Amino acid sequence: MKFKFTIQPYQTEAVDSVVGVFAGQPFNDRFTYRRDVEIERDVTNWMLSDEELYMGFANNQIRLDFGQLLTNVNRIQGRNNIALAQTLASGGLGACSLDVEMETGTGKTYVYIKTMFELNKQYGWSKFIVVVPSIAIREGVRKSFETMQDHFMEYYGKKARFFVYDSKNLAEIDNFSQSSDINVMIINIQAFNARGKDARRIRTELDDFGSRKPIDVIKANRPIVILDEPQKMGGTATQESLKEFNPLFCLNYSATHKQHHTLVYVLDALDAYNKRLVKQIEVKGFDIKNLRGTDSYLYLESIVISPNKPPMARLEFEIGYAKSINRETRLVSVDDDLFALSKSMEQYRGYHVNEIDPIRKIVTFTNGEVIHVGEVVGDVSEKDMRRVQIRETIRSHFEKEKELFGRGIKCLSLFFIDEVAKYRKYDEDGNEVNSEYGEIFEQEYISILNEYLTLFNTPYEQYLRGIDVHQTHAGYFSIDKKGRKVDSSTKRGSDESDDISAYDLILKDKERLLSFNNPVRFIFSHSALREGWDNPNVFQICTLKHGGSSPTQKRQEVGRGLRLCVNQNGDRMDAATLGSQVLQVNQLTVIASDGYKDFVADLQKGIRDDLYERPTKASPDYFIGKTLVLDGNEFTVSGDQGRAIYRYLIKNDYIDEQDHVTDKYRADKDNNVLAPVPESCTEISEGVHALIQSIFDPHALDDMIKDGHETKITENPLNDNFYKREFQRLWKLINHQYAYTVEFDSEELIRKAIAHIDEKMFVAKLQYTVTSGQQEKDWSADRLKGGTAFVAEKSQTYTLDRAEGSLVTYDLVGKIAEGAKLTRRSVARILDGVRPTTFAMFQNNPEEFITKAIRLINEQKATMIVEQITYSRTEGTYDSTIFTAEKNSDFSRAYRSKKNVQDYVFTDGYAKDGKSVERRMAEDMDLAEEVCVYAKLPKGFSIPTPVGNYSPDWAIAFNKGAVKHIFFIAETKGTMETLNLKPIEQAKISCAKKLFASLSTEDVVYHDVDSYQSLLNIMESL
Repeated sequence: MKFKFTIQPYQTEAVDSVVGVFAGQPFNDRFTYRRDVEIERDVTNWMLSDEELYMGFANNQIRLDFGQLLTNVNRIQGRNNIALAQTLASGGLGACSLDVEMETGTGKTYVYIKTMFELNKQYGWSKFIVVVPSIAIREGVRKSFETMQDHFMEYYGKKARFFVYDSKNLAEIDNFSQSSDINVMIINIQAFNARGKDARRIRTELDDFGSRKPIDVIKANRPIVILDEPQKMGGTATQESLKEFNPLFCLNYSATHKQHHTLVYVLDALDAYNKRLVKQIEVKGFDIKNLRGTDSYLYLESIVISPNKPPMARLEFEIGYAKSINRETRLVSVDDDLFALSKSMEQYRGYHVNEIDPIRKIVTFTNGEVIHVGEVVGDVSEKDMRRVQIRETIRSHFEKEKELFGRGIKCLSLFFIDEVAKYRKYDEDGNEVNSEYGEIFEQEYISILNEYLTLFNTPYEQYLRGIDVHQTHAGYFSIDKKGRKVDSSTKRGSDESDDISAYDLILKDKERLLSFNNPVRFIFSHSALREGWDNPNVFQICTLKHGGSSPTQKRQEVGRGLRLCVNQNGDRMDAATLGSQVLQVNQLTVIASDGYKDFVADLQKGIRDDLYERPTKASPDYFIGKTLVLDGNEFTVSGDQGRAIYRYLIKNDYIDEQDHVTDKYRADKDNNVLAPVPESCTEISEGVHALIQSIFDPHALDDMIKDGHETKITENPLNDNFYKREFQRLWKLINHQYAYTVEFDSEELIRKAIAHIDEKMFVAKLQYTVTSGQQEKDWSADRLKGGTAFVAEKSQTYTLDRAEGSLVTYDLVGKIAEGAKLTRRSVARILDGVRPTTFAMFQNNPEEFITKAIRLINEQKATMIVEQITYSRTEGTYDSTIFTAEKNSDFSRAYRSKKNVQDYVFTDGYAKDGKSVERRMAEDMDLAEEVCVYAKLPKGFSIPTPVGNYSPDWAIAFNKGAVKHIFFIAETKGTMETLNLKPIEQAKISCAKKLFASLSTEDVVYHDVDSYQSLLNIMESL
């Protein structure tokens, strides 16, 4: 399997934020110098001149002055809603030191590699050094360069030459110097900042290196230094050593900056979660509790909900047999007596189940005792706790795997341990056998596996039966000289290993572990190797080790599983692929060794401490002057607009008296019922809400982390309503699959596209500002410290017109034709028809011109296709199993319906008062006498449209004679105002109307509604 990489908008923004700092820098990829090296003439170089033989290629120096760089930085910071810097930080590492903050799992390595290619394309810079704090990160970076090579070759037509610095192979440094291509040296700080002999070689004149110092050869290239995880390299000695590289400038990439420089881009943990770029975190914590004066052992695993039975509790307790006392898990109900179930064990006398409450997640007994889900009660040893953790990891794995398997996604679980001997040991003959954790794992795995095997031989059960218990778990550890697994050694002051061989094995198997053909699904690894693990399909992380973890360590451990998963084809399962289900599929469960509240408090503290400094109040000043980038165009919020937004927030109770964002705004946003923004802000509505959501909300972190012990509905089968005659008739009418054809006048499209491009196309030229000033007559130490020794007198902004243009050639017609799905001839005619001034914008920024041209043409196509689209029925139909395909739904969002075809309706939105649009719709239909039966249509039921698949919300069958139309297909929206729907959403709804209007019976109608009452009102007009 091979990973596939797609260009993500947020990653492009991060790249542009760095590249834009140097706007105005002239392009030069031939900045040469004479290398200080002795070269003997031989058959390979006799034709070269001395100049060619000794020529080295360095990065061209920065031609912009301090004022120009700061102006560019402030422009970018304004666009990214970052506080404007008053000066540029450099720390002695070149012209500036820029910070890019990106949450773990969002692809910062991809971003800085792409940034290298863009800096080379825009300005000709080609020499880069990536500095990392550890062997683990170094090996991961090297692996990233390998796997992304073909991807960047496709987009840039070249490859980056990369190598890991090795003091024993210094010829690579000469190659680094004499090549004009993109060259990257990857080096860990221990290679130049340690006391060992190898580390000293970089500063030593070496006979085997022509009596030269490696550091002198490197610094002659004026490399751009990129620090990966700079917070781990903040020591004074390290920072001083970095200066020896003579950097052109420095770029710092991390999720957790400790030392701050000049911030140009932020995608912190909160941004990443809100944009659905990382997995949602679910925590299963365990609390140990001693009952009054007893050693009764109890562990409440979960509360089980079933449509046809009252709630039951999965409870582990001791049972006394003739020859032993065993701990077993049983499903118990109200009125069950643990004394009887335990075969009269005295410690359970009086433990009669009184209540099972799925909402509060508790079980109460008639003797007054209460136990919560996740609590372990009584005589509990460390081994007991480890067994509970391993069992819960396996159970969580199976719960997710059943659904993920159907989507072609391999599910992995990762255990971190602190001693290899607890998992594996060696017998007298030297054979590797299970130790304590290995034995526990296999016992618990077989027990839970048997719950999932039935008489039905489904593909998933075939998969499970084909995997031997001994083969489904494996250990990744350091290996000693005898080939035995051993604990990974760490150096003083560090909790990470520098064992290259262990990381090589982990990285080598990264893709292999993602295949269903590989039976390994559960992985045990040493905690010192955790930095090496970033497999995207890790869905469970369990830490089985002594001692607690700091908030920072908890963040690091959780970070190992945050990346969005991939399927068997290597496709990333993100919001573009899964839509609203992205977090239902991408969920990381952390099986903690401490209580839920303690773990979450620490984890949230770690996240909160690392959030960048966000504004806390929605005042008019906050909005005024902000730069918004919408569809590639920049807008500045005016004073009138800023004050109008503020009044809008007050009017709708979206801010309180202290100007803090209220719960009402968050609830309306979640339920898609936000009030329309003022008319003066309609054009920038999307950007306005982005600004509001950037204001710090102390409760925002609450939604990021879920309680893994929340009651879930694991099964939601079809009920008798589905088989009613009325619904079966409706289902037979709508369960067909369709294909569409679109015929439209090419001439009309060409005319409209030309006019639209002329009206809307804008590609900005690069600009730079020159600020001049003079030295004050009276100098003093105070003036120097205060920064007033020089006074700026004037500034002038210039537009950069580069005569030589870009050296990259573009197939302009071909790229637009591919993106807009038109013939080359049609695209050529469109480009030929636009005004010369419009077409000239191509020279300003070719890629931006192509992207916008595609979007503008597609907008015109969207307006035309709705009028001309026709649907034809295919042979395919939807099976009823699509209703039951979604599993493990959150009980807190479940509505127990009366007339739905399933017992529970799961509505969108998290309104705490239960008043989301969909929830109200379901409640009203249950009460309405005219409604016979309805179905909340699953996401799998979709209608193809030229702008993406579309899934309506409801299928409703009315009692005959009660209303005008018997059958209604409805889409619930928070607003009935067409202007408040995005163009693509409007097009999808319009296509659906065309399809249902074409059905052979007049009894089926379709419309978008915002309530049941509006449905009845609209029905009379249809």
